[in-house]
This record gives sequence, structure tokens and C-alpha cells, in this order.
Amino acid sequence: MDTIIAGTPLAGRVAVVTGASSGIGAATAARFAELGAKVALLARRKDRLDALAEQIGEQGGVALALPTDVTDRAAVRAAAERIAVELGPVDLVFANAGVQLISEIGDLEVEDWDAQIDLNIKGVMNTIEAFVGSLETVAGEGRPADLITTSSIAATRVLEKFQVYSGTKAFISHITRLLRTELGRKNVRVATVEPGMVDTELPSHVTDPDASKLMADLIDQIDVLQSADVAETVAFVAALPRHVNLTEITILPTAQSI
Repeated sequence: MDTIIAGTPLAGRVAVVTGASSGIGAATAARFAELGAKVALLARRKDRLDALAEQIGEQGGVALALPTDVTDRAAVRAAAERIAVELGPVDLVFANAGVQLISEIGDLEVEDWDAQIDLNIKGVMNTIEAFVGSLETVAGEGRPADLITTSSIAATRVLEKFQVYSGTKAFISHITRLLRTELGRKNVRVATVEPGMVDTELPSHVTDPDASKLMADLIDQIDVLQSADVAETVAFVAALPRHVNLTEITILPTAQSI
């Protein structure tokens, strides 16, 4: 795709990307590095993180692969400590890790409910807890500081069988608004992106046949988003002048109507 941003507007910045082993997270981490940031890669799949870090290094970037389960608060804190030592103070956080598990409420898939709540909500909160102090410090020194989350159009759309997933994403969208009341006055920018249908591995986690068919049909019928499209948007948000905060961005395939 054509680039929106030219040059290296993220030069000198230290970024953290969760869910960096695939999809939007991997694409965004690579884009951050391409634009000059040093990038810490957090996810559970070490082999994929190592491969991405190697790829970024071969292209002249700097990446630190840190296999981390963001649902484990102590593990995220430990990763934050290592990043501070090896890369420096973090000034850009993309809390992107998430999972989508769709079912009827009457199916009582409580393990899937827990998995979504633990990763989509608690994982984001653990990430915020580990890095908000660094963001506030950097912003207080007059430099850009960004906290960006991945929500979804499911946060506001009424989609059958998506109730738990949609609830977790509604939490993400709303906490972004709430965090701006505290962090905005400290010059920390807070933003969320709410993508529509993206061609990633996320839909493959969906076991409900109706929801799976809906997603597969969309991918077959329209030109859906690619991870790079969302990555370019996130990078654009971070590269804006420090006093400009795009707070909520819905990103849809042009042809997506649901």
C-alpha cells in the first residue's frame, strides 16, 4: 500500500507492542521499526517473535523479542524492567493482544468467556499498569508519549453471539475515553482503533459455525482490511505532532456494511 508517512518520524522512540507475534501486532511493530522506533515485541509465541525481531534487524531496525503472557501481571512487569534497561524509557505503547471466541450465551462456554476477559481486558490493564509511569515521565519531559489500544467495531455494533467479545471491546473503547481525562492533561495521548473485518488469524479462533461462516463470507465477498492497513493507521496516530491526539478511529473496509 502507499505509505501515509514519509521519513523516520518515530526516530528515537521506544515502542512496546503486545500481541506482536502475528496480524495487526506484527505488522505494527514492523512499521514502527521502519519509521525509526526501537520496538519491544511481546506475545506468547517465542518462535514468531524471534523471526520478527530477526526480520526487523535485517532491515536495519532494532527489536527486542520478549515472550510474555500479558495475562500474567508479574511477567509484564518483568518485561517492562528489561525493556527499560535494554532499550530505554518507553514512550509508545500499543496494547493490542486479544482473542475472539464466539458462541451463544446458552452454550455456557465459560472457559472462552474467561479467556476473553483475561486477555482482552486484564491483559490490557496489566500492560497499562506496567508502562503508564514511563509514559507520564516521558511526557513530563516534553516528549511525545502514546498509549494506543485495539478495540473493534464490535464495541458498538450489536452482533449475535458476540456478547462477551463485544463487551470486552466496549470496555477498551470506553476506558480510552476515561483515561484521557487523567492522562491527557499530563500530555500523554490516549487512542483506540476500532477495526472492522481484518484478514488475520483471529477469525480462525471462532468455532461457532454461523459466526465463522459470516466472517469467511465477508473475506470472500469484499476487499477486507489487511493488517498493514491498521498498522499504517496506528503509526500515523503516533507520528502526529505532540499536541494532536486522534482518540477513536474506526477503520472499515469500504464495502463492509455490517
